[in-house]
Amino acid sequence: KTNNTEKEIHEKFKGDIRGPGVPSRVIHVRKLPNDINEAEVISLGLPFGAVTNLLMLKAKNQAFIEMNSEDAAQTMVGYYSTMTPVIRNHPIYIQFSNHKELKTDNSPNQRAQAALQAVSASQATGLDAAVAPSPVLRVVVENLFYPVTLDVLHQIFSKFGTVLRIITFTKNNQFQALLQYPDGLTAQHSKLSLDGQNIYNACCTLRISFSKLTSLNVKYNNDKSRDYTRPDLPTGDSQPAMEHPAMTAAFTPGIISASPYAGATHAFPPPFTIQQAGLTVPALPGALASLSLPGAARLGFHPLPAGHCVLLVSNLNPEVRITPHCLFILFGVYGDVMRVKILFNKKENALVQMSDSTQAQLAMSHLNGQRLHGKPLRITLSKHTSVQLPREGHEDQGLTKDYSSSPLHRFKKPGSKNYSNIFPPSATLHLSNIPPSVVEDDLKMLFGSSGAMVKAFKFFQKDHKMALIQMGSVEEAIESLIEFHNHDLGENHHLRVSFSKSSI
Repeated sequence: KTNNTEKEIHEKFKGDIRGPGVPSRVIHVRKLPNDINEAEVISLGLPFGAVTNLLMLKAKNQAFIEMNSEDAAQTMVGYYSTMTPVIRNHPIYIQFSNHKELKTDNSPNQRAQAALQAVSASQATGLDAAVAPSPVLRVVVENLFYPVTLDVLHQIFSKFGTVLRIITFTKNNQFQALLQYPDGLTAQHSKLSLDGQNIYNACCTLRISFSKLTSLNVKYNNDKSRDYTRPDLPTGDSQPAMEHPAMTAAFTPGIISASPYAGATHAFPPPFTIQQAGLTVPALPGALASLSLPGAARLGFHPLPAGHCVLLVSNLNPEVRITPHCLFILFGVYGDVMRVKILFNKKENALVQMSDSTQAQLAMSHLNGQRLHGKPLRITLSKHTSVQLPREGHEDQGLTKDYSSSPLHRFKKPGSKNYSNIFPPSATLHLSNIPPSVVEDDLKMLFGSSGAMVKAFKFFQKDHKMALIQMGSVEEAIESLIEFHNHDLGENHHLRVSFSKSSI
């Protein structure tokens, strides 16, 4: 039959909605965004083989892709069953069609056919990068209001496959990165899902393209570059801060009500997260916070409402005396702690008030699930909007403390280097502000005095004011940081302790 209307075509193919599992060269694609174009649909299939036909049913937000072989179609459906593609914040659903081939010769499908012809021509001349995409992506971060570090990129891009290497740099006054996956297919999927997304609400926009490079050569594992296949590489003895003109203005409280990422390991809450569950956040359109991927592949953030900066910390070990000061030091790694209250009748619970919701998010995402004195911390958003101090004349046994004027806050200074040295808890600690008279044995003895194991130690080559010390476990490192941050080393030097991403 000639001159089929889209309605007639849909009637012909509507049986595909039942979700058959029998392999076919024809793949049924559903839940497409309204403004999708033919090239974007074709790009779903290109990494797996040649696309030989395409039928768009825009009124139904559906399409049919015909691959050049059943094997290619099987590979495509198999891949997308584990990694659901996302286009413009829409998860796309893919399944085999009931039909073995597409017959669209006379259908009003001219734009699709033109797009296919353009792809075929570029395939023939070898010009189409999407046919065999590079495994290396070039990432430019626009509208940079919050720090985007190498580790932030690793957390985001790891959701789509194994990241082998990352190199970050500043070019043309923009923070950029080169990022290598094992293959072009993974890179293609990552680009498709993340290009144009915002890391934080309304800022830090990812612009992603394929690099002309096919592999990256990383010389140092530090905060500017990392080869995850070569943990033996030297650090170059630096823990550099990322510098950018926007940074000095970026951290004035209240400029942005953003919900930054949640963490880097599977111990953290969901995505940027990271408990492999994830949230769809309709309130933050256009941000990665609202990027919804089904099941384990979902990437998202735990957003905190603006103004909510009080965390409920539970599962503290009741057999160990945990003071407000302990929690002030630990949570202070991720933001400025204003007040801490250990609950009088439930000493395994505490309230921690951060200076803003962004810092509360950082603390919750990095510390939730981490072990303190043998018990994993449970951290959630409290219903309280502030921690109340005891009324005058009411003694609460020192369980409530106000730290709003503490000199130990790490983030009071706008653009502080501490902003770009925020890392998840790790067994290796970064030490700084070490006086010249203090030697390696002094520090090893100090950190071993609490009964913890010191596995390795290393002064920075160029600056003996800084060092790395590796404890026996992440838990020991957490307890050592609490105990020895701000420790008086003499000569008017108080030790500064933070978590390091470098290892010894």
